[in-house]
Amino acid sequence: MKISDLFSSLARNAQEFEKRVAEWQEDLSNRGDEMMESARKWRQSAEERQKALDEQIKGYFNDANEQVKAQWDKAKTEWDAEVAKIKAKGEEMRQAAQNMHQEDVADWAEAYAANMVAYAGQVQEEASKAVAAATEARAKAEANTAGSSGTGTGKA
Repeated sequence: MKISDLFSSLARNAQEFEKRVAEWQEDLSNRGDEMMESARKWRQSAEERQKALDEQIKGYFNDANEQVKAQWDKAKTEWDAEVAKIKAKGEEMRQAAQNMHQEDVADWAEAYAANMVAYAGQVQEEASKAVAAATEARAKAEANTAGSSGTGTGKA
């Protein structure tokens, strides 16, 4: 899979999430228990999509040299640790919010969701820059390879 496909997948997932949020808000007033089950299923589906994306990412590194693999393994470990911290802090805050009045819990949950969406937007912006840089680097590498040996790698 190409990097552009990953970026397209990220955009589709964001659009799907926006649609689901709109549906959840509409359904919330009509179906409390069903809505909770729907959210649980969506969360499970998101975890499955993340696993598939992780497998695609691993594919990019199969052909990389050991130095590249080591550098990105370290970076991924550090990023995963940061994500775990964010999740833990969110859960800690969520538990503290559970003692609030139900309306305040709802306000808190909406504010948390808005903050996470804003954070995801920042990460998506960085992903966009990364895709552009990767595309440029691959084009330069193929131009260099084609210029010196007459053939490219075929990667994009």
